[in-house]
Amino acid sequence: MAGRGSRLRPHTLTVPKPLIPVAGMPIVHRLVSDIARLLPEPVSEIAYILGDPAYFGDEVVEVLTELSNSLGAKTSIYRQDKPLGTGHAIMCAEPSLSGPAVIAYADTLIRADLTLDPDADSVIWVKKVATPEQFGVVQLDKSGAINALVEKPTEFVSDLAVIGIYYFKEIGALKAALKGVLDEGLTHGGEYQINDGILRMMQNGNRFVPGEVSAWMDCGNPKVTVETNRQMLDFLAEEDETLVGKVTVKNSTIIPPCYIADDVLLTNSTVGPHVSIGKGTIIANSTIENSIIQTNSSIENATLKGAMIGNHVRYNGAFSAVSIGDYSELK
Repeated sequence: MAGRGSRLRPHTLTVPKPLIPVAGMPIVHRLVSDIARLLPEPVSEIAYILGDPAYFGDEVVEVLTELSNSLGAKTSIYRQDKPLGTGHAIMCAEPSLSGPAVIAYADTLIRADLTLDPDADSVIWVKKVATPEQFGVVQLDKSGAINALVEKPTEFVSDLAVIGIYYFKEIGALKAALKGVLDEGLTHGGEYQINDGILRMMQNGNRFVPGEVSAWMDCGNPKVTVETNRQMLDFLAEEDETLVGKVTVKNSTIIPPCYIADDVLLTNSTVGPHVSIGKGTIIANSTIENSIIQTNSSIENATLKGAMIGNHVRYNGAFSAVSIGDYSELK
């Protein structure tokens, strides 16, 4: 979680990207909860790798501790002071690297059956993609095991893209491999990568297998985050989750699926489909579709589609697609 989420600005200027809500829940909460729900055994510890304490401060630590507590797990907080890559980030949590573990990048949401192959040392979850040349992909041997990782292949290797979620039966093996990578100064563009540790594990005889997810949703920038919100609302509606809280509706229509938190006021408006609205927000004389609006904002006289609006925003206008950060004001 150590990155500053620059592609999601202005929203990440005040809120770390993993804590931005999608379909009514912060990204990291939904990711961690989904992984815990799908694993065959309880989670005993969650280690969060954060960046600069000035950005990821006490309030962030408190929120993450509450998340771990809700799952009955211990919280461990580590800091990555410099952006030295995924392998370096994992090694920042070295005291926690023992036993079975899942590693997940905190800007990815999934829908999957995380069935674990008992004969595998590790699982790398993948998603079939139409343009494998744009992704890191796995290469498979004749038995279906992974024997290589290829970044943005110029020739076809496979169409199974690595999504950034990994299982290790014994993560101490990855720790030992990454320690060698760091000791030798093996970097790519000045960064230490998890892939080099994984490749060393393969060379040591560890067996990696792919696990395919049914959906892989990114939260990298406002446009794709709004699209992820749309997909997640569809999934939640199929799973019969309650998405609308204690809402005051005056001469307004809600077109599902929508997530609408408590204490929202809708007046002379049409909301939905695929809209998420945070607690305490007021919508008046507006039509809103396929958008995310956070908490305690006021939206008037708006026609919005594909919009992402932060917290404590006052917006009065007729723009059709916007990306507005916290405490902004448009009249």
